[in-house]
Amino acid sequence: MQLITGISELVVNDLDTLGELGVVTDAALLIDDGRIVWSGPSAEVDTAAQNHLGDGGRSLNDDDIANGEVTSANDLSGLETIDLDGKAVIPGFVDSHNHLIFAGDRSEEFAARMAGQKYSAGGIATTVAATRAASEAELEANLVHLLDQAKRQGTTTFEIKSGYGLTVRDEIQALDIINRHTEESTLIAAHVVPPEFNENPEGYVDLVIDEIIPAAAGKAKWIDVFCETGAFTEDQTRRIIEAGRAVGMKPRLHANQLTEGGALKLGAELGCVSVDHATFASDEDLAVLAEAGTVVTLLPSIEFSTRQPYPDARRYVDAGVRLAIASDCNPGSGFSNSMPFVIAIGVRDMHFTVEQAVWAATAGGANALQRTDVGHLGVGARADLAILDAPSYRHLAYRPGVQLVERVYSDGELIVDNRPCG
Repeated sequence: MQLITGISELVVNDLDTLGELGVVTDAALLIDDGRIVWSGPSAEVDTAAQNHLGDGGRSLNDDDIANGEVTSANDLSGLETIDLDGKAVIPGFVDSHNHLIFAGDRSEEFAARMAGQKYSAGGIATTVAATRAASEAELEANLVHLLDQAKRQGTTTFEIKSGYGLTVRDEIQALDIINRHTEESTLIAAHVVPPEFNENPEGYVDLVIDEIIPAAAGKAKWIDVFCETGAFTEDQTRRIIEAGRAVGMKPRLHANQLTEGGALKLGAELGCVSVDHATFASDEDLAVLAEAGTVVTLLPSIEFSTRQPYPDARRYVDAGVRLAIASDCNPGSGFSNSMPFVIAIGVRDMHFTVEQAVWAATAGGANALQRTDVGHLGVGARADLAILDAPSYRHLAYRPGVQLVERVYSDGELIVDNRPCG
């Protein structure tokens, strides 16, 4: 069991209400077997620790605990005490949209875009060629490297997509790698039509439906499609989503990233758990999504990297839409895996409040993955948390570009320590 005290602000989160952080000041946490067993004011920690001492240790009494500090820890079985001395604690970030299985570098494309070239979906083909040429070991090593970077930025839950192989072999290989690192695996073989099918896009749709999806059954939790000009039509998207759902995959969608088409309404109609990007959304789109209860996952770093217009989060909030934000880390349209960076952009350029952005990056991401065990620090949640080198969660937007994540815990285990050595 772990007792964490000296927390200046503890973000607990309400999974149901955007921006409702449930902040407790001068707080403490109790963790047992990788789960939160209590969180609340430090003034109540003595009673909580006595009630929850585990691992066969003797009962605590008032002589053992003083002002939230365990004074006889050496006499107690399995109780670790950690005093944060006035640092904030938030739930680990839930990054519900990632493309981390790939090879190659597209920095030249980024530089060209910054010089005025317009972004289009076709650039994905560059990564497809590099990914097909890479070995499984090379792909996994790159994934592990990117995951390590993201964990150091406070992310503890990852959704990861395939989509850069676009053959039966390459898509299944990608899913096998993904499943070694997260349970949130997504098949997006319908990411773009590969070059060999340029003259026969319907032939590729048939390949996805008839061969790739059956081969991925049991390997992918989610099915996704890039429904957009230059990628897949609404009719093709419907057929692919329905085929994935028929073998047990849950639907989600890339929708309205580049144009204001019908993808958002289609996502709601198909029962997609989340529709992602939603850069272009009409009032009617938002009303339909709100009625369906579909999560809209906004991706701030993509607009940052492509110079597309930022959606105004206030419109989505006012329409009653459920919101999340994620990194969409990928080699083409936005190669950042920093959720604090995403929060800062969301606040500065999408008009989220700080509270809404922090919630959307934690509880919102959990909703987009239909998870109730992550994204919050209430009783029963996984002990996935980030300790900030700051007194308040507000610093995540207040001090952009600064490494504010000091330590990261996953399942109650310390997985990142960014403190200077010595």
